[in-house]
Amino acid sequence: MNKRAKLLYGLIYLLSLLPLWVHYLCSDVIYLLVYKVMGYRVKVVRQNLSRSFPEKTEQERRQTERLFYKWLCDYAVETIKLTSISRKQIRKRLKFVNAEVINEIVKDGQSCAVYLGHYCNWEWVTSLPLWTPEEAQCGQIYHAMENGVVDQVLLHVRQRLGAISIPMAETLRQLLKFKSENRPVVIGYIADQVPFWNNIHHWCQFLNQDTPVLTGTERLARKLNHAVLYMDLSRPKRGYYEVELKLITRTPQQMGEYAITDAYFQLLEQTINREPQYWLWSHKRWKRTREEFNLRLDPETGKVDIISSVEKLKEKRRQQQTTTEQS
Repeated sequence: MNKRAKLLYGLIYLLSLLPLWVHYLCSDVIYLLVYKVMGYRVKVVRQNLSRSFPEKTEQERRQTERLFYKWLCDYAVETIKLTSISRKQIRKRLKFVNAEVINEIVKDGQSCAVYLGHYCNWEWVTSLPLWTPEEAQCGQIYHAMENGVVDQVLLHVRQRLGAISIPMAETLRQLLKFKSENRPVVIGYIADQVPFWNNIHHWCQFLNQDTPVLTGTERLARKLNHAVLYMDLSRPKRGYYEVELKLITRTPQQMGEYAITDAYFQLLEQTINREPQYWLWSHKRWKRTREEFNLRLDPETGKVDIISSVEKLKEKRRQQQTTTEQS
């Protein structure tokens, strides 16, 4: 870390030494500021909830909205606490109820690709190495943050319990390196982000919406023959989480194209429907539509134009309106 990152890390570390109950008191205050005063991304959250749960009443969606902001503030202070929390405490507060699923796969010499989402506290999941055999290298794929100082601090926090962070662009190279060393890996993929236009290869129905999805995890699992699992997180009470590992397949090459990706999103949807307040609703998950994708796509080259196609979209809608009026 550079000097600025070390200074920021030192300040966060000092804050993290406070008891967790003090952190939650701070979270309650932050909640009032973020939600009641600032209204941080309230429009985005309400739109996402409305489209995802059209069958719910407005009152039910507003209740989910309030609970979401309470959890989001808890997530923030829990991430600060991760800077200094002991191994004993994190094992007590985040339990893998069936870690033997991974252990059996690793003992057979096979590596694991583990899907999870932006659900509950995904930062605390970096404690997975405390539950797995020593011969397995645990890690997670990450996309560097724009703020380099914050990025350095988060990398240090995410790796302090033994998991490594692999830059997205280096994923295949790093995994091939571990394979050449005959060392099994257990790699976590948070795969519910929005793909870039030129990375959209598949769409699925997710939370009642036509959704472009990332397929890189499936491709890597097929290429490297990794067992594929899903992390089903739950929050029994404030400050405590449980993880159930669900096996999707140990033979990825035998599954149909995109079947693994579809299975992941089906499982994630089940998790979200169970307790929707713990998913990251402030994320603009559906900002890319199939309509705009089709406008950007060049059928001759198969490439997607990453430059904005707003004018193309307006022109298409004008043509549709004209056709409707003429008919």
